[in-house]
Amino acid sequence: MIRRANTPRFLSPALLLLAAGALAACNSAAPPPQAPVAATPAAVKLPEGSGCSGAIARYRSIQDNDLSMGHVNRSVYDQIQKEIGEAESACANGDDAKAQALVRASKARHGYPG
Repeated sequence: MIRRANTPRFLSPALLLLAAGALAACNSAAPPPQAPVAATPAAVKLPEGSGCSGAIARYRSIQDNDLSMGHVNRSVYDQIQKEIGEAESACANGDDAKAQALVRASKARHGYPG
């Protein structure tokens, strides 16, 4: 028997089940979005201030909070405190730009925004 090119081909039942399963997966609902978890409780008020002294005070406050909540371990906290100390020295010497750069570098190194 010779089969002609325009003769319809029938799909096997297994192939039909596979195609139906793939289409059903396309229609599944996405999981609902999760609300972001606050890293700092709303009751915590960050220190105010401008320039390097304000930036250092806020970063130190965040670190103290993260340590108390268990978000950072002691060895990392101690390293960050050392870096904050270097920024404080630059700030005390009147080098605002260097102090703020040290704070930004520390934040970037340890995964903190801005």
